[in-house]
Amino acid sequence: MQHERRPPPRRGGPDGFRRDPRIEAARAERGLPPRRDDADRDRARIGDRPPPHQPPPRRQVAPERPRRRRTWLRSPGSIVRTLAVLVVALLVLGVALTFYFDTRLHRVDALGNYAGRVSDTPGTNWLMVGSDSRAGLSDAQKKALATGDSDGSRTDTIMLVHIPESGKAVMVSIPRDLFVTIPGQGQYKINAAFNFGGPRLLTQTVETVTHVHIDHYAEIGFGGFDSLVDAVGGVNICLDQSIRDPLAGINLRKGCQNLDGQQALGLVRTRAFPNADIERVINQRKFLGALMSKAASPSTLLNPFRLFPLINGAIGSLTVANGDHIWDLARLGWALHGSPISTSIPTLPSEVTSDGLALIPGDNTAAFFDHIAKDEPLPDDLIQNAGGALG
Repeated sequence: MQHERRPPPRRGGPDGFRRDPRIEAARAERGLPPRRDDADRDRARIGDRPPPHQPPPRRQVAPERPRRRRTWLRSPGSIVRTLAVLVVALLVLGVALTFYFDTRLHRVDALGNYAGRVSDTPGTNWLMVGSDSRAGLSDAQKKALATGDSDGSRTDTIMLVHIPESGKAVMVSIPRDLFVTIPGQGQYKINAAFNFGGPRLLTQTVETVTHVHIDHYAEIGFGGFDSLVDAVGGVNICLDQSIRDPLAGINLRKGCQNLDGQQALGLVRTRAFPNADIERVINQRKFLGALMSKAASPSTLLNPFRLFPLINGAIGSLTVANGDHIWDLARLGWALHGSPISTSIPTLPSEVTSDGLALIPGDNTAAFFDHIAKDEPLPDDLIQNAGGALG
């Protein structure tokens, strides 16, 4: 009979050997740690190892918050606030640029007080002077503009612009050969006042002759006029006749055409007409009205590539009186852009005087300026605008 082999019993019962107290006491006396049995060693080995096939712990990621769509452009309140900020910024920029350009204007003492000066009259009155000054022009520019080489400065054009309290503005040409009394000098053609005493004496002479109080003064030379025309991209005009004048440097065909600065300057200077100066001043008034209309048009005001060159050209070429500002010029331009009344002053026929052949003021001249001084509409029989080459 075969005996079934049994495994030897684990020493010390189910948990292995029992520790011998004597052995443990001897180890303690020698400073040794207690002996570990097999179960202690197994538990130590198992406890030192990580559990098999256990994946590393996953990193906790916070869930993404849903993105909010930007709705500020869709909010009526936000749109209003944005537009308000833009409007304020544009206003501040506009005011800053206005004062900047105003500081760059050339100014002169043209409206000084004097004994017996006419008191303020209704409406607003500008004395506008076109001089033949060539200051600032190079030799090449003088040749291109056919200005010649004369030195000094003389009044080539004298205009009185009356802006009434209501109604259309009035552009009045004062003939430069009008025979008048110049204060402190005697009797001469009126343009001699500028030669004798500059803008101040010319203004005093005009006030003395017309009894109209001058509120503002503006002067432009040859070099400035052509720059203004070029700044607005030229001016479209219609000629009733061909004009060829080598002295003014122009050869213009009959019909409608766009004139650049050089051509425009030649047109307002030419005397190649039977009535010479009379036709010339009519052309000057008509062209000035066309220029102001182009300058105040949306194609200029809404186009910065035209508007800023126009402003720069104006402040660089115009001379104004002390106390005049760029906003005064803006009001003048606006008043002239909408078909103003254009006329020469009525006079007596020309006579030979101590200053040569000149126009003589008459009762009709005094009546004309009396209406201006009182801010009254001009009667049709005192308006003289027939003729000229411009249709």
